[in-house]
Amino acid sequence: MQFKTVLRAATAAVAIASIATPAFAQEEAAPESDRTLETVVTLGTRVANRSALDTAVAVDVVSSATLEKIGIGELNQALSVQLPSFNFPRPALNDGTDSVRPATLRGLGPDQTLVLVNGKRRHMASLVNVNGSIGRGTSAVDLNTIPTFAVSAIEVLRDGASAQYGSDAIAGVINVNLREAAEGGAAEVSYGWRETEYTVPVGTPPAGVTVPPGGEISRERSDGHVVTLSGWKGFQLGQDGYLTVTGEYKDQQHSERSGFDVRPNYPALPGGGVDPREAVINRFNAWTGEPELEQVTLFGNAGYNLENGVELYGWASYQDRDTTSAGFYRRALDARNVVEIYPNGFLPLISPETTDASLAGGARFELAGWDMDTSVVYGSNEMQFTIENTLNRSIGPSSKTSFDAGGFKYSQVVANLSAVKGFAVEGLASDLNVAWGLEARQEMYEINAGEPDSYRNGGVLLNGGPTASGAQVFPGFRPANEVDEDRTAVGAYVDLEANVTDAFLVSGAVRVESYSDFGETVTGKLAARYDFNDMFALRGSVQNGFRAPSLQQQYFATTSTNFINGVPFDITTFPVTDPVAQALGAEDLDAENSVNYSIGAVFRNGPLNVTVDAYRIDVNDRIVLSENLTSQDVRDFLEGQGFLGSGGGRFFLNGVDTETTGVDIVANYAFPETDLGKFDASVGANFNKTDVTAVPDIPQLTALPSNPVLFGRVNVLTFEEGTPKDKLTASLGWERGPFGATVRAIRYGEVLVPSSNPANDYTIDPNTLLDIEGRYTWNERVTLSVGADNVFDEYGDPAPLAQNGTGNTPFSGYIPYGSSGRFVYGKASVKF
Repeated sequence: MQFKTVLRAATAAVAIASIATPAFAQEEAAPESDRTLETVVTLGTRVANRSALDTAVAVDVVSSATLEKIGIGELNQALSVQLPSFNFPRPALNDGTDSVRPATLRGLGPDQTLVLVNGKRRHMASLVNVNGSIGRGTSAVDLNTIPTFAVSAIEVLRDGASAQYGSDAIAGVINVNLREAAEGGAAEVSYGWRETEYTVPVGTPPAGVTVPPGGEISRERSDGHVVTLSGWKGFQLGQDGYLTVTGEYKDQQHSERSGFDVRPNYPALPGGGVDPREAVINRFNAWTGEPELEQVTLFGNAGYNLENGVELYGWASYQDRDTTSAGFYRRALDARNVVEIYPNGFLPLISPETTDASLAGGARFELAGWDMDTSVVYGSNEMQFTIENTLNRSIGPSSKTSFDAGGFKYSQVVANLSAVKGFAVEGLASDLNVAWGLEARQEMYEINAGEPDSYRNGGVLLNGGPTASGAQVFPGFRPANEVDEDRTAVGAYVDLEANVTDAFLVSGAVRVESYSDFGETVTGKLAARYDFNDMFALRGSVQNGFRAPSLQQQYFATTSTNFINGVPFDITTFPVTDPVAQALGAEDLDAENSVNYSIGAVFRNGPLNVTVDAYRIDVNDRIVLSENLTSQDVRDFLEGQGFLGSGGGRFFLNGVDTETTGVDIVANYAFPETDLGKFDASVGANFNKTDVTAVPDIPQLTALPSNPVLFGRVNVLTFEEGTPKDKLTASLGWERGPFGATVRAIRYGEVLVPSSNPANDYTIDPNTLLDIEGRYTWNERVTLSVGADNVFDEYGDPAPLAQNGTGNTPFSGYIPYGSSGRFVYGKASVKF
């Protein structure tokens, strides 16, 4: 607690320092369009001074000014509303995933997009998504650990690039460029909340409870209040250096979008009568919405030029995030409840504390005509779970109501050396740009157990039978789940690029990597571009790629005890090394492999530029989390193999093949300035389709009478139709003197919410959300902004009653824009 107080004070000090030093920032510029494609990029090419519109592959550049013109100040959310191929659903009731939410690019997995910071690999989150959200079975980078004020621009490569950057770059690469400033600064305070009304279907209530006629119920809500304090400050380091420090504090209350719980909450009275409390208890008893959150983030980015021409650079970050979300409500009559503790039932709360840190240092220098770059980057992410407002049913009335459930940690160290040099080659229209590099990486993953009461069975019986073990909603990690594993990887690449003629650009790359756990990979890429004239060009690429199995997928383990006919069985998420998993057919995980094809066109004419890029991405041996294999014949099979007391479970495995095709369209236009002011417009579209072409099977299981399914219908259809079929974006920016405004519309296409029973599938229809922000700037330094995201308070289709038997969880986590409704906000910022 004392440390968090110091951290909050440090964050406040950054904002105060921003105000205290009256210097003018050099980086403030004229208003920028949403996607600044004429900006020089460092992603997708290793040739200096090449703009996004001149590359052989599709690259978007999102400026810091654009990122800041949004109410919900999260980096993932800001990218989602700017990039049509980037989606950030906001699931609820998904344990730790409520805190570390996954994002997707081109409809592929969250872990199939590589994230860089200043061109260096960023560490993943320690969380593996094991519940029913988009991205089930994946671990990905949490972009929300980076505050918006720390960013100068974000480059998004919408093309496979494993040969250039290594594992994970199947869908594309995101590079976050940190702010570099030796002077200047800014501070901002923002306040916003959800002001909304929603309607959901309601089923038949218990006796004594009345609901509005018509089978629907509407609610008005004003909640989810968010306060954010942020600031950045640039400091001069010596004669030729800079230090840019950014701090952010965020305090968010949860939003609640539950439905009407139609189930009886209390046991029937003697004689079968209805408990009178049924008529007065709050039946909106779930948290479907945004979590409660308190977050403190510090970022520092520095550089210094030595007299001998060597450039030193480095950055560091730290974030502490406390989140609280909920599980499913336990009624008073529920066998998992103890009425002496919760006479009216209880809503268990999951409260992870996430600690994220990174530290990087490097040097750029010239050696024999080569531009050299060497660096070492460390990153770690840790989640420790506290389960609150809960109990251990098997301990009975003496049970605690809060438990330390343990947690996990992921960390990595990356060291690399790269070199770039241009060579004059006869017959080429430009120098041959030669780049090569070496990289070594070590990754570590560990799980630590919770306190014994969080997982043990206390022996208290109910009606003569055993009761559920561990903390309700989230049993703690057991000592048997503890792991401490690591692996190493080394790689080398060569990257060539040149203009064969003034109009014809060709680039190619080859990369070799060796992993200590699964072996070696070789990837290659070939890309080309032909400029027919200054206005029109065609471009295309072909490459193979890979994604190494994460340590989280290889070693994550958790166990719960279920009683079947009074006999305890351990239901486990197994690591693939577990003998029980191997008896069920689990094998060491191998890398996912991909082949990417793209072809596109670039058109530009003065203030107008348009890019159209079509793609196909075939991924083989995707790593997935199996279904729960817990049927009677599975238990009998395991018992026959000598595994007494195992009730089966699930594990990770290779074997799903997919084919993804689509088209990205991006257009920008800067209108001529008139008496009405200056207007900039951006339009984008993504059309995307994924087909599952193969699913795994295991002989040990197919031979069983029930023929258990390893990767079932819900998971297949989540891959194929769980993200929007299409997404359209449009924004218009306006500036006139001290006034400014941004209007943005995002249309999300159809999404399917599948069920194991096809009759219960339902569709979330297309929907368009409108965001508006107005600004006034005084003296070019103080800006006041007001706005609303989702102005018209749109919601996705609620689940039909057949898919929401409790009544209290009406909205699916597949809705691509969340389920909290309109967000209104105001901001005040000052620049120095």
